[in-house]
Amino acid sequence: MKLSILDQSPVNGTETPTEAFQHTIELAQKSEEWGYHRFWVAEHHGSSRVMGSSPEVLISHLLAKTSRIRVGSGGVMLQHYSPYKVAENFNVLASLAPGRVDLGIGGGPGGMPGSTRALQQDFSTEAAPVAEKLAELIQFLHNRLDENNPHFGLRASPAPHHPADLYVLGTTPTSAETAAKLGLPYVYALFLNNDDTIMTEAVETYRKVFDTSLGTEPQTMLALPVIAADSDDEAEEYASQIKLVRISTESGRTLTVFSVEAAEDFCKQSEEECTFQVQEGNVIHGAQERVGERLSEIQRRFQVDELIIQTVIPDFKKRFHSYELLSGVLENALV
Repeated sequence: MKLSILDQSPVNGTETPTEAFQHTIELAQKSEEWGYHRFWVAEHHGSSRVMGSSPEVLISHLLAKTSRIRVGSGGVMLQHYSPYKVAENFNVLASLAPGRVDLGIGGGPGGMPGSTRALQQDFSTEAAPVAEKLAELIQFLHNRLDENNPHFGLRASPAPHHPADLYVLGTTPTSAETAAKLGLPYVYALFLNNDDTIMTEAVETYRKVFDTSLGTEPQTMLALPVIAADSDDEAEEYASQIKLVRISTESGRTLTVFSVEAAEDFCKQSEEECTFQVQEGNVIHGAQERVGERLSEIQRRFQVDELIIQTVIPDFKKRFHSYELLSGVLENALV
Protein backbone atom coordinates (compact mmCIF):
# COMPACT_ATOMS: atom_id res chain seq x y z
CA MET A 1 0.00 0.00 0.00
CA LYS A 2 1.33 3.42 -0.98
CA LEU A 3 0.33 6.19 1.44
CA SER A 4 1.14 9.86 0.97
CA ILE A 5 0.22 13.12 2.72
CA LEU A 6 -1.50 16.32 1.61
CA ASP A 7 -0.78 19.16 4.04
CA GLN A 8 -2.40 22.60 3.93
CA SER A 9 -0.34 24.38 6.62
CA PRO A 10 -3.43 25.07 8.77
CA VAL A 11 -3.60 27.41 11.75
CA ASN A 12 -5.85 26.64 14.69
CA GLY A 13 -6.76 30.19 15.66
CA THR A 14 -3.96 30.78 18.16
CA GLU A 15 -0.97 29.91 15.97
CA THR A 16 1.01 32.27 13.77
CA PRO A 17 1.71 31.58 10.08
CA THR A 18 5.34 30.93 11.00
CA GLU A 19 4.26 28.24 13.46
CA ALA A 20 2.00 26.68 10.83
CA PHE A 21 4.88 26.42 8.38
CA GLN A 22 7.18 25.01 11.05
CA HIS A 23 4.59 22.28 11.64
CA THR A 24 4.55 21.55 7.91
CA ILE A 25 8.35 21.22 7.89
CA GLU A 26 8.34 18.91 10.91
CA LEU A 27 5.60 16.77 9.41
CA ALA A 28 7.42 16.47 6.07
CA GLN A 29 10.63 15.37 7.79
CA LYS A 30 8.83 12.81 9.93
CA SER A 31 6.81 11.58 6.94
CA GLU A 32 10.09 10.69 5.27
CA GLU A 33 11.17 8.72 8.36
CA TRP A 34 7.80 6.99 8.63
CA GLY A 35 7.89 5.74 5.04
CA TYR A 36 5.25 7.85 3.32
CA HIS A 37 5.69 7.93 -0.46
CA ARG A 38 5.18 11.65 -1.16
CA PHE A 39 4.37 14.89 0.67
CA TRP A 40 2.20 17.45 -1.10
CA VAL A 41 1.27 20.99 -0.13
CA ALA A 42 -1.82 22.89 -1.26
CA GLU A 43 -2.54 26.26 -2.81
CA HIS A 44 -5.06 28.54 -1.07
CA HIS A 45 -5.49 32.30 -1.41
CA GLY A 46 -6.90 34.91 0.94
CA SER A 47 -7.48 32.40 3.74
CA SER A 48 -7.09 32.92 7.47
CA ARG A 49 -7.41 29.16 7.97
CA VAL A 50 -4.66 27.69 5.75
CA MET A 51 -1.37 29.39 4.93
CA GLY A 52 -0.15 27.71 1.76
CA SER A 53 -0.61 30.47 -0.81
CA SER A 54 2.62 29.75 -2.72
CA PRO A 55 3.29 26.01 -3.06
CA GLU A 56 6.37 26.51 -5.25
CA VAL A 57 8.16 28.46 -2.53
CA LEU A 58 7.17 26.01 0.19
CA ILE A 59 8.15 23.00 -1.94
CA SER A 60 11.63 24.43 -2.42
CA HIS A 61 12.10 24.77 1.32
CA LEU A 62 10.76 21.28 2.04
CA LEU A 63 13.06 19.73 -0.57
CA ALA A 64 15.99 21.35 1.23
CA LYS A 65 14.79 20.00 4.58
CA THR A 66 14.33 16.40 3.35
CA SER A 67 16.46 13.99 1.35
CA ARG A 68 14.37 11.14 -0.10
CA ILE A 69 10.63 11.70 -0.02
CA ARG A 70 8.92 13.10 -3.12
CA VAL A 71 7.61 16.64 -2.59
CA GLY A 72 5.05 18.45 -4.68
CA SER A 73 1.91 20.47 -5.17
CA GLY A 74 -1.60 19.32 -4.54
CA GLY A 75 -2.03 21.41 -6.52
CA VAL A 76 -1.09 24.50 -8.51
CA MET A 77 -4.25 26.31 -9.66
CA LEU A 78 -3.37 26.63 -13.33
CA GLN A 79 -6.30 28.85 -14.27
CA HIS A 80 -4.46 31.79 -12.69
CA TYR A 81 -1.08 31.33 -14.34
CA SER A 82 0.94 31.15 -17.51
CA PRO A 83 1.92 27.54 -18.34
CA TYR A 84 5.34 28.88 -19.31
CA LYS A 85 5.95 30.38 -15.88
CA VAL A 86 4.70 27.26 -14.06
CA ALA A 87 7.06 25.17 -16.19
CA GLU A 88 9.98 27.46 -15.33
CA ASN A 89 9.19 27.29 -11.59
CA PHE A 90 9.05 23.51 -11.55
CA ASN A 91 12.04 23.09 -13.86
CA VAL A 92 14.07 24.99 -11.26
CA LEU A 93 12.74 22.73 -8.51
CA ALA A 94 13.41 19.59 -10.56
CA SER A 95 16.96 20.79 -11.20
CA LEU A 96 17.54 21.37 -7.49
CA ALA A 97 16.13 17.97 -6.45
CA PRO A 98 16.25 15.58 -9.43
CA GLY A 99 13.63 12.84 -9.38
CA ARG A 100 11.80 14.13 -6.30
CA VAL A 101 9.43 16.81 -7.61
CA ASP A 102 5.70 16.40 -8.32
CA LEU A 103 3.52 18.95 -10.09
CA GLY A 104 -0.14 18.40 -9.29
CA ILE A 105 -2.52 20.64 -11.22
CA GLY A 106 -5.93 21.70 -9.95
CA GLY A 107 -8.67 23.36 -11.96
CA GLY A 108 -10.36 25.22 -9.11
CA PRO A 109 -9.77 28.80 -7.94
CA GLY A 110 -8.08 27.92 -4.64
CA GLY A 111 -9.72 30.83 -2.88
CA MET A 112 -12.52 33.35 -2.73
CA PRO A 113 -13.83 35.35 -5.74
CA GLY A 114 -11.94 38.43 -4.56
CA SER A 115 -8.68 36.49 -4.59
CA THR A 116 -9.42 35.13 -8.05
CA ARG A 117 -10.06 38.62 -9.42
CA ALA A 118 -6.80 39.85 -7.92
CA LEU A 119 -4.84 36.92 -9.36
CA GLN A 120 -6.38 37.36 -12.80
CA GLN A 121 -6.61 41.15 -12.96
CA ASP A 122 -4.53 41.35 -16.13
CA PHE A 123 -6.14 38.34 -17.83
CA SER A 124 -8.22 38.62 -20.95
CA THR A 125 -11.82 37.47 -20.70
CA GLU A 126 -10.83 35.03 -23.46
CA ALA A 127 -8.34 33.15 -21.26
CA ALA A 128 -7.76 29.57 -22.40
CA PRO A 129 -9.57 26.72 -20.60
CA VAL A 130 -7.51 24.83 -18.01
CA ALA A 131 -7.39 21.72 -20.23
CA GLU A 132 -5.72 23.73 -23.02
CA LYS A 133 -3.28 25.34 -20.60
CA LEU A 134 -2.45 21.91 -19.19
CA ALA A 135 -1.64 20.56 -22.65
CA GLU A 136 0.66 23.53 -23.24
CA LEU A 137 2.28 23.04 -19.82
CA ILE A 138 3.20 19.47 -20.80
CA GLN A 139 4.89 20.80 -23.93
CA PHE A 140 6.83 23.44 -21.99
CA LEU A 141 7.97 20.95 -19.32
CA HIS A 142 9.47 18.74 -22.01
CA ASN A 143 10.41 21.59 -24.39
CA ARG A 144 8.36 20.10 -27.22
CA LEU A 145 6.08 22.92 -28.34
CA ASP A 146 3.92 22.23 -31.38
CA GLU A 147 4.95 24.14 -34.49
CA ASN A 148 1.54 25.81 -34.61
CA ASN A 149 1.94 27.16 -31.07
CA PRO A 150 2.47 30.94 -31.13
CA HIS A 151 5.38 30.45 -28.69
CA PHE A 152 7.13 27.86 -30.89
CA GLY A 153 10.88 28.08 -30.42
CA LEU A 154 10.61 29.25 -26.80
CA ARG A 155 12.18 26.99 -24.17
CA ALA A 156 11.38 26.84 -20.46
CA SER A 157 14.74 27.20 -18.75
CA PRO A 158 16.41 25.43 -17.04
CA ALA A 159 15.81 22.09 -18.76
CA PRO A 160 16.24 19.40 -16.07
CA HIS A 161 17.20 15.85 -16.95
CA HIS A 162 14.07 14.65 -15.12
CA PRO A 163 11.23 17.20 -15.28
CA ALA A 164 8.64 17.27 -12.52
CA ASP A 165 6.11 14.44 -12.72
CA LEU A 166 2.70 15.82 -13.66
CA TYR A 167 -0.65 14.88 -12.05
CA VAL A 168 -4.21 16.06 -12.63
CA LEU A 169 -6.36 16.69 -9.54
CA GLY A 170 -10.12 16.82 -9.75
CA THR A 171 -13.57 15.95 -8.44
CA THR A 172 -15.52 15.32 -11.65
CA PRO A 173 -15.62 12.92 -14.59
CA THR A 174 -14.60 15.89 -16.76
CA SER A 175 -11.30 16.30 -14.92
CA ALA A 176 -10.77 12.53 -15.15
CA GLU A 177 -11.32 12.65 -18.91
CA THR A 178 -8.82 15.49 -19.25
CA ALA A 179 -6.16 13.46 -17.40
CA ALA A 180 -6.94 10.35 -19.45
CA LYS A 181 -6.70 12.08 -22.82
CA LEU A 182 -3.33 13.57 -21.86
CA GLY A 183 -2.02 10.25 -20.54
CA LEU A 184 -1.47 11.65 -17.03
CA PRO A 185 -2.03 10.20 -13.54
CA TYR A 186 -5.34 11.21 -11.98
CA VAL A 187 -6.01 12.13 -8.34
CA TYR A 188 -9.66 12.21 -7.27
CA ALA A 189 -10.07 14.62 -4.33
CA LEU A 190 -12.53 12.71 -2.17
CA PHE A 191 -12.03 15.19 0.66
CA LEU A 192 -13.64 17.86 -1.54
CA ASN A 193 -16.42 15.78 -3.08
CA ASN A 194 -17.37 12.65 -1.12
CA ASP A 195 -20.11 11.54 -3.49
CA ASP A 196 -19.30 7.85 -4.16
CA THR A 197 -21.34 7.85 -7.36
CA ILE A 198 -19.40 10.73 -8.88
CA MET A 199 -16.08 9.29 -7.72
CA THR A 200 -16.90 5.90 -9.27
CA GLU A 201 -17.92 7.56 -12.54
CA ALA A 202 -14.74 9.65 -12.57
CA VAL A 203 -12.47 6.65 -11.98
CA GLU A 204 -14.30 4.54 -14.58
CA THR A 205 -14.16 7.39 -17.11
CA TYR A 206 -10.44 7.80 -16.54
CA ARG A 207 -9.68 4.13 -17.15
CA LYS A 208 -12.02 3.86 -20.13
CA VAL A 209 -10.75 6.95 -21.95
CA PHE A 210 -7.03 6.72 -21.05
CA ASP A 211 -4.80 7.18 -24.09
CA THR A 212 -2.13 4.47 -23.86
CA SER A 213 -0.75 5.50 -27.26
CA LEU A 214 1.10 8.29 -25.43
CA GLY A 215 3.39 5.69 -23.87
CA THR A 216 2.08 5.82 -20.30
CA GLU A 217 -0.22 3.63 -18.23
CA PRO A 218 -3.20 4.81 -16.15
CA GLN A 219 -2.42 5.65 -12.55
CA THR A 220 -5.34 6.30 -10.21
CA MET A 221 -4.97 7.93 -6.81
CA LEU A 222 -7.46 9.00 -4.14
CA ALA A 223 -6.95 11.97 -1.83
CA LEU A 224 -9.19 11.32 1.14
CA PRO A 225 -9.87 12.56 4.69
CA VAL A 226 -8.58 10.24 7.41
CA ILE A 227 -8.22 10.54 11.18
CA ALA A 228 -6.49 7.95 13.36
CA ALA A 229 -6.41 8.14 17.16
CA ASP A 230 -5.65 5.94 20.14
CA SER A 231 -9.30 4.89 20.34
CA ASP A 232 -12.35 4.78 18.11
CA ASP A 233 -14.17 7.19 20.41
CA GLU A 234 -11.40 9.78 20.29
CA ALA A 235 -11.26 9.60 16.50
CA GLU A 236 -15.05 9.92 16.33
CA GLU A 237 -14.87 13.11 18.40
CA TYR A 238 -12.44 14.72 15.94
CA ALA A 239 -14.26 13.47 12.83
CA SER A 240 -17.67 14.72 14.00
CA GLN A 241 -16.39 18.30 13.93
CA ILE A 242 -15.58 18.21 10.21
CA LYS A 243 -18.19 19.46 7.77
CA LEU A 244 -18.19 20.11 4.03
CA VAL A 245 -20.08 23.06 2.61
CA ARG A 246 -20.91 22.65 -1.09
CA ILE A 247 -21.45 25.90 -2.96
CA SER A 248 -23.45 25.96 -6.20
CA THR A 249 -23.29 29.04 -8.43
CA GLU A 250 -25.89 30.28 -10.90
CA SER A 251 -23.59 29.40 -13.81
CA GLY A 252 -23.43 25.76 -12.69
CA ARG A 253 -20.06 25.67 -10.94
CA THR A 254 -19.69 23.78 -7.67
CA LEU A 255 -16.93 24.05 -5.10
CA THR A 256 -16.27 23.09 -1.51
CA VAL A 257 -15.32 25.06 1.58
CA PHE A 258 -15.13 23.87 5.17
CA SER A 259 -17.33 26.26 7.10
CA VAL A 260 -20.62 28.12 6.74
CA GLU A 261 -18.75 31.38 7.35
CA ALA A 262 -16.49 30.70 4.36
CA ALA A 263 -19.52 29.87 2.19
CA GLU A 264 -21.27 33.07 3.20
CA ASP A 265 -18.11 35.07 2.46
CA PHE A 266 -17.81 33.41 -0.95
CA CYS A 267 -21.39 34.28 -1.88
CA LYS A 268 -20.90 37.90 -0.76
CA GLN A 269 -17.82 38.24 -2.97
CA SER A 270 -19.28 36.36 -5.92
CA GLU A 271 -20.50 38.24 -8.97
CA GLU A 272 -23.29 35.71 -9.47
CA GLU A 273 -26.01 34.21 -7.31
CA CYS A 274 -25.05 31.15 -5.30
CA THR A 275 -26.42 28.76 -2.70
CA PHE A 276 -24.74 26.33 -0.35
CA GLN A 277 -25.49 23.12 1.51
CA VAL A 278 -23.81 21.71 4.65
CA GLN A 279 -22.81 18.04 4.43
CA GLU A 280 -21.15 15.55 6.75
CA GLY A 281 -17.41 15.23 6.18
CA ASN A 282 -17.56 11.41 5.90
CA VAL A 283 -14.07 11.12 7.34
CA ILE A 284 -12.50 7.68 7.59
CA HIS A 285 -11.68 7.46 11.27
CA GLY A 286 -10.90 5.14 14.15
CA ALA A 287 -8.07 3.44 15.96
CA GLN A 288 -5.09 2.29 13.91
CA GLU A 289 -6.29 -1.21 13.08
CA ARG A 290 -9.79 -0.11 12.11
CA VAL A 291 -8.49 2.66 9.84
CA GLY A 292 -6.00 0.28 8.25
CA GLU A 293 -8.77 -2.17 7.40
CA ARG A 294 -10.90 0.60 5.91
CA LEU A 295 -8.05 1.95 3.76
CA SER A 296 -7.26 -1.55 2.48
CA GLU A 297 -10.93 -2.03 1.64
CA ILE A 298 -11.03 1.24 -0.33
CA GLN A 299 -7.86 0.37 -2.18
CA ARG A 300 -9.25 -3.04 -3.18
CA ARG A 301 -12.69 -1.70 -4.08
CA PHE A 302 -11.49 1.02 -6.41
CA GLN A 303 -8.21 -0.62 -7.46
CA VAL A 304 -6.25 2.57 -6.81
CA ASP A 305 -2.48 2.79 -6.95
CA GLU A 306 -2.06 5.19 -4.04
CA LEU A 307 -3.94 6.89 -1.21
CA ILE A 308 -3.12 10.49 -0.29
CA ILE A 309 -4.13 11.26 3.27
CA GLN A 310 -5.50 14.59 4.46
CA THR A 311 -5.98 14.86 8.23
CA VAL A 312 -7.81 17.90 9.57
CA ILE A 313 -7.36 18.13 13.33
CA PRO A 314 -6.79 21.69 14.59
CA ASP A 315 -4.33 20.64 17.30
CA PHE A 316 -0.98 19.93 15.61
CA LYS A 317 0.20 17.36 18.18
CA LYS A 318 -2.95 15.31 17.67
CA ARG A 319 -2.76 15.72 13.88
CA PHE A 320 0.90 14.67 14.00
CA HIS A 321 -0.01 11.62 16.10
CA SER A 322 -2.70 10.64 13.60
CA TYR A 323 -0.16 10.53 10.77
CA GLU A 324 2.23 8.60 13.01
CA LEU A 325 -0.44 5.98 13.69
CA LEU A 326 -1.25 5.79 9.99
CA SER A 327 2.41 5.08 9.25
CA GLY A 328 1.86 1.91 11.28
CA VAL A 329 -0.67 0.90 8.63
CA LEU A 330 2.19 1.04 6.14
CA GLU A 331 4.34 -1.19 8.35
CA ASN A 332 1.53 -3.70 8.75
CA ALA A 333 0.95 -3.76 4.99
CA LEU A 334 4.57 -4.76 4.48
CA VAL A 335 4.52 -7.62 6.99
